[in-house]
Amino acid sequence: MVTLADVARHAGVSASTVSYVLSGKRSISAPTRERIQHSIDALGYRPHAGARALASSRTDILALMMPLRTGLYMPVMMEIAMAVTTTARAHGYDVLLLTGEEGPEAVRRVEGSAIADGMIVMDVELDDPRLPCLREAERPAVLIGLPTETAGTTGTVETAGMAGTAASVDTAAPTDIAADPAGLAVDLDCVDLDFEAAGARCVDHLAGLGHTGIAVLGEPPAVYARGTGFAARTLTGLRAAADAHGVGLLHRPVDGTYAAVAAAVTRVFEERPGTTALVVQNEAAVEPLLALLRHQGRAVPEDVSVVAICPDQVAVHASVPLTAVSVPAQDMGRRAVERLVARLAGEAARGTELIAPRLTERASTGRAAGAAAPAPSPIPATEGRRGHGGR
Repeated sequence: MVTLADVARHAGVSASTVSYVLSGKRSISAPTRERIQHSIDALGYRPHAGARALASSRTDILALMMPLRTGLYMPVMMEIAMAVTTTARAHGYDVLLLTGEEGPEAVRRVEGSAIADGMIVMDVELDDPRLPCLREAERPAVLIGLPTETAGTTGTVETAGMAGTAASVDTAAPTDIAADPAGLAVDLDCVDLDFEAAGARCVDHLAGLGHTGIAVLGEPPAVYARGTGFAARTLTGLRAAADAHGVGLLHRPVDGTYAAVAAAVTRVFEERPGTTALVVQNEAAVEPLLALLRHQGRAVPEDVSVVAICPDQVAVHASVPLTAVSVPAQDMGRRAVERLVARLAGEAARGTELIAPRLTERASTGRAAGAAAPAPSPIPATEGRRGHGGR
């Protein structure tokens, strides 16, 4: 490993002179600085984080707070973490991963020790106890998630376009969201999937297929007990859309084991025998659910339609390819880093950015048994001619 003394010998100066150049504590002539920089480049010397911090008050490290809590689906968490890491490296930053359930104390530790230039915070709760410390910190922070407190701040949200088929990628248009009625400053950036809209899209899709009895297999009970933002917001969207369509909706939190899924689904069909569709927001429960339905002799989608909110790889590789709203884990991680890097470059916080949900139809949804088929849309004369060979 190349040391500071090696650089000094190569440049023909004292070690203290190299240290002064790195720290900026003393004025060094331009020719000497250039000679030292040439030696640093030639030898591939990399000053340690403390020396870099002395020179620029920066560590080139981002702290990623990813508490490993009960009920979380780790593949999604790790996919976000990998996206954060690779994007950070592309911008010249390393990532310090903090996995403890320390809450505000983790924020205070990062702030007090100056071990990172900024923070990315995951597993955000509606009333997240870390928010006051994040607001008081000198270092900027970006949340992957949306707490209640920031839901009304001025910013930009991407809202899903409603035109097009369910299998298509939704268009997204920037829209200003309302100013915070409490007058809170826009001092935190939040990036997340629009989970409320995602829940609504699931119900919209199923209602459009004639389903009037829908049950939701949600995250494990511990996730709701903590007030985890994404789960609560999804449920809000599901219920609002069910009310708008006049369909029945039953929600059951569930652990991802076969036994837990079997108990929950059995109760659903006992309580609501007219249930013809299931929405799953629990990646670990997907395969147990599909196995259970096969065991019960319920065909998907002929007897029961299933829609999931999950990453594409879970939906595509399920034993029945699932119609699903994609959880864009990589996009969320990338956008969070880009927001934080912009803050470190001097940009002001921009508030909340929600990624428009994208629902893709696959083999797991179909028309409800006995539901009338939708009336065909009238075809304009020009399109009728095109169907006979016109271009």
